[in-house]
Amino acid sequence: MINPQLSVVIPVYNEEHGLQALFDRLYPALDKLGVAYEIVFVNDGSRDRSAAILRGQFQKRPDATRVILFNGNFGQHMAIMAGFEHTRGGRVVTLDADLQNPPEEIGNLLAKMDEGYDYIGSIRKQRSDSWWRHVASRAMNGLRERITHIKMTDQGCMLRAYDRSIIDAINSCKEVNTFIPALAYTFARKPAEVVVEHEERAVGESKYSLYSLMRLNFDLMTGFSVVPLQWFSMAGIAISLLSGFFVVFLMLRRLIVGPEAEGLFTLFAIAFLLIGITLFGIGLLGEYIGRIYQQVRHRPRYLVEAVLESGEKGNVKREKVKRVTQVVDDSVQVVAAPSKKREKAKPVKDAAHPSLFPDNQA
Repeated sequence: MINPQLSVVIPVYNEEHGLQALFDRLYPALDKLGVAYEIVFVNDGSRDRSAAILRGQFQKRPDATRVILFNGNFGQHMAIMAGFEHTRGGRVVTLDADLQNPPEEIGNLLAKMDEGYDYIGSIRKQRSDSWWRHVASRAMNGLRERITHIKMTDQGCMLRAYDRSIIDAINSCKEVNTFIPALAYTFARKPAEVVVEHEERAVGESKYSLYSLMRLNFDLMTGFSVVPLQWFSMAGIAISLLSGFFVVFLMLRRLIVGPEAEGLFTLFAIAFLLIGITLFGIGLLGEYIGRIYQQVRHRPRYLVEAVLESGEKGNVKREKVKRVTQVVDDSVQVVAAPSKKREKAKPVKDAAHPSLFPDNQA
């Protein structure tokens, strides 16, 4: 596989029951496009048989398949980042493994890019999610746009297309926490959106809980804007002014009416309100400090256990492993673990994306 025109990056986490259906639809859909392509599957530390199924698919289609195996669960966006760093296509498409976004829609995104756009987002038509997810998504989209000024109609849809220049810019970033669609939007010269179909998840459940969605949106807002801090500063000024006026009012009332005990509960209510606002502000400030803390530690964003990819003669070209099953054409060879002496970690492409396992040349 040499210089593919299109790369498709698919993060996978506990999708053993749906992967075969994905293979059955994805490869024929890409074959119809008439372009050279590669599919980069990133197994994000699945605890089921997903990794074994991906290895088997690599053995069946080594010409168009690459597999990256994490040694733990690092999150969807870190899996996509790892996929980006291993892509070679001039255009890159991201797709979830649950088939809620049909692979047949990829051609529509590429057709839109042919019009001169460098980043294509997608808007889910007639979403098949539960009502609370639909309402929460619309609310968070509106709040996110007000805070970050990033205009994405549907931030939760990961079916997106990127020009190579956008991918290179994303790969050069060193943030530990990031939201890829928003990051791509900040780099895009001419972004656009298209409407795509949205299907119900055939098997399994969504890997995003309500808490995960809240954390994701909080990271998005604090990672792309300081507006929350500015809003809180303005709120603090407003509350300070109101508190000053209220103190003057209470002093005048005491002089005119005399001491009163009835206002005690009102004062307690106001005090608790101010305490709540103060704690919220401390928490918000802590989010920004926490991001700084994670960044300055310079820890790897993810750890790769193995990379399965085909060389010019169909052999596995590179494996980063502790122990690896190496696929060679139609046979499977077990490669022994490296020597007991641990080698020092080598950086992958740049210092921001280190890998703790050195490359083995097959």
